[in-house]
Amino acid sequence: MGKNKVDQQYIYNTLAKLFPNAHCELNYGSIFQLTVAVILSAQTTDVSVNKVTPQLFQKYPTVQDLSKAEIEDVENIIKSIGLYRNKAKSVVAMAKEVLNRFNGNIPNNMDDLLTLPGIGRKTANVVLSEGFKQPAIAVDTHVNRVSQRLGITKMNSSPEETEEELKKVFSKDKWSQLHHYLIFLGRYMCHSRKPECDLCPFRTNGCKYYEN
Repeated sequence: MGKNKVDQQYIYNTLAKLFPNAHCELNYGSIFQLTVAVILSAQTTDVSVNKVTPQLFQKYPTVQDLSKAEIEDVENIIKSIGLYRNKAKSVVAMAKEVLNRFNGNIPNNMDDLLTLPGIGRKTANVVLSEGFKQPAIAVDTHVNRVSQRLGITKMNSSPEETEEELKKVFSKDKWSQLHHYLIFLGRYMCHSRKPECDLCPFRTNGCKYYEN
């Protein structure tokens, strides 16, 4: 599993050239709002989330505000995104938990984040990396897919296995930006179906998908 150190540097540098402006594409104004946006983004595009959060955050800008929200009202605001009923319940429950257990502050560590409704390991890693600027790699479907295609992880690796392997082969100072690079590669070039291999510099330099 994995490739040698030189190859990893090549992958990182090549991604940096391909997507020099790779960044979190969710819009938010606080770590609390980031947390809500990431929960809403599960199995939904960031573009779709960004269409509903302005109204949501205008009406419920803080933890305190959202903790008092009627779930039906939140549903009505976010109903254009997938799984909106479950997500409405999750974000209101999350806000209540944060208010009651963490004095209204989103916790800054993995263990506490994972105790909150609607937050799994991927969401927690995004909050830690983007919100608290801690070294972390959030593995979504894009990151998992392209990591396998690039030969960094084994095919059919779980998100947890991919996260572990990425952390082994890339230095900690690269983790957070690597996450953005890999997402952009998967989102804008290395699609699940019909990847744009003709535009990709990895097609003749380590891509397992192209080799097959």
